Amino acid sequence: MEIEKLAKQLKDRTPVILGSERFSKFAILLPLVEINEEIHVLFEVRSLKMRRQPGEVCFPGGRIDPGDRDEEHTAIRETSEELGISEDSITDISPLDYMISFGQIIYPYAGIIKTPSQIVPNPAEVEEVFTVPLSFLKEVKPETYHVNFKVEPEENFPFDLIVGGENYNWQTRKMKEVFYYFEDKVIWGLTARILKHFLEIICETPSENN
Repeated sequence: MEIEKLAKQLKDRTPVILGSERFSKFAILLPLVEINEEIHVLFEVRSLKMRRQPGEVCFPGGRIDPGDRDEEHTAIRETSEELGISEDSITDISPLDYMISFGQIIYPYAGIIKTPSQIVPNPAEVEEVFTVPLSFLKEVKPETYHVNFKVEPEENFPFDLIVGGENYNWQTRKMKEVFYYFEDKVIWGLTARILKHFLEIICETPSENN
């Protein structure tokens, strides 16, 4: 029966995020390094020559290329290219929760850079790198602010086709932004959200010494 064919067609498919085939996809690495026997998180400052977000603090990462094996490989490749280190020096890669933001899917990972002394940032992409002790980040409380989004339908929007017309009660949207401060650096936006998520994970996981 045709209805059984239809049911089988639906049953055998693997669900994805609706419309994700049109999303831009990126992978990011939250790099951990050991300095003087203490764990630090490494950050980049984007080159002032960059077209997008010059001078902002970020993690290494970039767009997923068709030739990349998977999202994890993208994070490793981009980190290697931006920091001038071999891919083999990036180890212990662990996935964090992926994020959807304004038509983008971001796949974050945490990993260890075994040879931080060999880092030579690519000046075309990276203005400088700096590290923050993990102990500091675990203790500090970030500042939180909210960004409100206003709905503005285009001029020819068919209000006559919806209940309520021009007085339709649109749902308001709000996004939380967190800010971390370290010396003269400001960490916010996507980078701060990934950092906060990472800190929540490791602070919820009991250490072996407990």
